[in-house]
Amino acid sequence: MTHGCSMKQNTHHKDLPRDTILQGDCLEQMASLPDASVDIVFADPPYNLQLKGDLTRPDQSKVDAVDDDWDKFDSFAAYDAFTRAWLAEAKRILKPSGTLWVIGSYHNIFRVGTALQDLGYWILNDIIWRKSNPMPNFRGTRFANAHETLIWASRDENETGYTFNYQAMKALNEDVQMRSDWTLPICNGGERIKGDDGQKLHPTQKPESLLHRVLLSSTNPGDIVLDPFFGTGTTGAVAKHLGRHFIGIEAEAAYAEAAMQRIGRVKPLEDSSLEVTQSAKQQPRVPFGSLVERGMVKPGTQLFGPARRYQARVRADGSVKLGTAKDAPAGSIHKMGAAAQGASACNGWTFWHVAEGDRLVPIDNLRQKVRDEG
Repeated sequence: MTHGCSMKQNTHHKDLPRDTILQGDCLEQMASLPDASVDIVFADPPYNLQLKGDLTRPDQSKVDAVDDDWDKFDSFAAYDAFTRAWLAEAKRILKPSGTLWVIGSYHNIFRVGTALQDLGYWILNDIIWRKSNPMPNFRGTRFANAHETLIWASRDENETGYTFNYQAMKALNEDVQMRSDWTLPICNGGERIKGDDGQKLHPTQKPESLLHRVLLSSTNPGDIVLDPFFGTGTTGAVAKHLGRHFIGIEAEAAYAEAAMQRIGRVKPLEDSSLEVTQSAKQQPRVPFGSLVERGMVKPGTQLFGPARRYQARVRADGSVKLGTAKDAPAGSIHKMGAAAQGASACNGWTFWHVAEGDRLVPIDNLRQKVRDEG
C-alpha cells in the first residue's frame, strides 16, 4: 500500500521540479528532492480514521465518509512509522529557516505532534480551525466534531529566521492581532472538485481560505511550498495565485489529474497585488545619517519632540545635540529622545519631528520615502 504526497522545488536548486506534481509514492518522491531546498512544507496526511461500518444520517441515508485505502493502516505502530518517515524527509528537505504545517483531527494529530517533537522540530503554534459549517454527529453519541488542528513548527529549536508576516495577518484581521483560533467554512459548493459521477472527488479537500491564510502568514512571493499529500491541489492552486511556487506529490492518478487541471485554470496575482503589510523588522534598515547624506534633513535642522516640548539640532554625522547649551549632550536620535524624557529607551523615529510650515512631521515619514525609493 502506498500513501500519496505532493512536493515543491526551491529557487536555489535549478534541478528542483518547481510547479510540478510528482506522481508516485510519497516517501520515494520525497527522497528524490535535494537537502534544504524548500521554504515551507504544508502536509495534510492520512488521518488513519479506521471507521467501523457505515455512517448513516437519521433518515438512514449513507454519509460519504473517508474509507479509501490511502487512509488505512494495519496498526497505530504502522501509522507512527509512516509519520516519522515522512516527517524526517520533510526536515531534510526544508531550509534551515523553513517551517512545516501539518493538519489533522483528534484521530492522528496528537501522534503527529509527538513525532514532530521527537524528531527535533520546534512547535511555534497549534491552530484550531473552527469550522463554521461542520458535519453534525448523526448518531448523537458524542459532541459534533467542529474543528481540526494545525501544528506550525520550525525545523530546529534555535532557528529564529523563519518567515512570519505578523502585520499582514493583523491587516487581514481588521488591524487586530491574529489569534490561534480560525473560523473558516469547510470546502463545499463550487470550490469542491467533482468526479465524472458528479460526486466529490476527494473526501478531505481543504478550503482555499485555509491555505490562503497559511501561505500568506509564513511565506513570501517566490518561495517554494512542498505539499507531500497533494490530493486535488488546493495548496498548488493557492500558491500559484499568491505568486509562490509549489511541488506536489500524489499517488492517486485521478487526484493528480484533477489537480493539474485545477491549477492550470488559476491566474497569478499581479506583483503589486502581492504586496503585504510589513512589520518594522521586515523593512530595510535606514540610518538617520542617510537622510542627512541625501539632504532630506540638513545639518543644523531643528528637531522637535511632541508638542514642541523638546528640541535638538542635527549634526553633519547624523547625530543630534539636545538643547542649545554648549555642553549639551549629543548622540543618536534614539538616545537623545530617551535623554530628553529621562527614559531608558526611545524610538527616535516617531519621537522627533521636523517643522513643515506650521505642522510638525515625524522624521519617520522621511525614512519611509527612502524605503519607497528602494
